[in-house]
Amino acid sequence: MKFFCVGRNYRKHIEELENELPQEPIIFSKPETAKLPKDRDFYIPEFSDNIHYEVEVLVKIKKVGKYIQPEFAHKYYDQIGLGIDFTARDLQQKLKKKGLPWEKAKAFDGSAVVGEKWFDKKNFENIQKINFSLLKNQEKVQKGNTSAMIWKIDELIANISKYFTLKMGDIIFTGTPAGVGKVKEEDVLEGFIEEQSVFKVNIK
Repeated sequence: MKFFCVGRNYRKHIEELENELPQEPIIFSKPETAKLPKDRDFYIPEFSDNIHYEVEVLVKIKKVGKYIQPEFAHKYYDQIGLGIDFTARDLQQKLKKKGLPWEKAKAFDGSAVVGEKWFDKKNFENIQKINFSLLKNQEKVQKGNTSAMIWKIDELIANISKYFTLKMGDIIFTGTPAGVGKVKEEDVLEGFIEEQSVFKVNIK
């Protein structure tokens, strides 16, 4: 299983971090060890003082694909989920200033929350109009709709498969909307697709 993550796929998030608008999808990966084990708390790592939450819609790949064309991409997935891409923002900024890769800030152990609930895409009238949100201590801190994606799900699958072979069980994090922020000990994060709770994470 591989995790492919998309950076800067929502304009308002790009603006809040004062980043440049990319000309093509920004893709990075997380190893399997990045997945936060089921029912496990997230522990703030000792190497960062500024861990940010980033809630994202997930897509689970159901069969092997390479050089997938956008018009056929819908055949390669049928499940939609929700997760968090935890980011060591302070470390990421240091790495970016030096022109170095982001892996230490994005792919560390436990940095990928994958909700246990998955939804058949047929349950949605339009997968490009899915509402999702994140609550921190019962206060809504992020809300988004997949209609605001710069690159849509099928476009992302086509782009990623140009460089990497997609296999059954691979998961794509499709990008986060505005509202990212710092977590602290004893915070509780809960993610929703439409009105359904998909995951809850305690911060330690």
